[in-house]
Amino acid sequence: MSFRTIAIGDIHGCWDALTTLLDAVEPAAADRLILLGDYVDRGPDSCSVMNRLLELEKACELVPLLGNHELMMMRGLVDPHERQFWLYYGGQETLASYGHDLYNIPPDHLEFLGRCRASFETDTHLFVHANYVPDLPLDRQPEDMLFWTHLHTSPPQPHRSGKTAVVGHTPQFSGNVLDLGYLKCIDTFCFGTGWLTALDVDSGQIWQATQRGDLRLDRLVE
Repeated sequence: MSFRTIAIGDIHGCWDALTTLLDAVEPAAADRLILLGDYVDRGPDSCSVMNRLLELEKACELVPLLGNHELMMMRGLVDPHERQFWLYYGGQETLASYGHDLYNIPPDHLEFLGRCRASFETDTHLFVHANYVPDLPLDRQPEDMLFWTHLHTSPPQPHRSGKTAVVGHTPQFSGNVLDLGYLKCIDTFCFGTGWLTALDVDSGQIWQATQRGDLRLDRLVE
């Protein structure tokens, strides 16, 4: 079986949804899973999510990207001022999952966050957490676009490379993937009332799961 390139949207501490989703996707050793960031905050069990991602690194080729919530967390761990900002925007739930103690965060969780990339691209697709400047290569993108800028704030045009962009960060409250052809947004509001989404970027296969354990399948139409 040929390998698959599968992107997974914003998890936000939703361990139950992640478990249901991975059980359905069944990642194989040859598969490449690209995580679009925001593994922590808002949802109920960021600690268990991080443990699951560490296990997943041993099962397939895992490409984790940084999200703005990982940035807030890492900065908050070393700067008390930044810590208040992080806690206000979802860090309270993350800290609770570690027993309300910063010193309970395992070193391997922090090392994982340190391995996360700002962006990733293949011959046909580019992957970022939030957004991009269309006429700049990925290695020259500004931080505010890569991690913070929502699609409705700065609607992107096709990237100069001609590659299809796969992004998260901007919640699709309908629970459906936003498909603009040249861009797919797969943050489908899992931590709220929506779904956690995985997308096979070549076949268009979609898997979605909720915190309740619901599962549904779909496919993007070319």
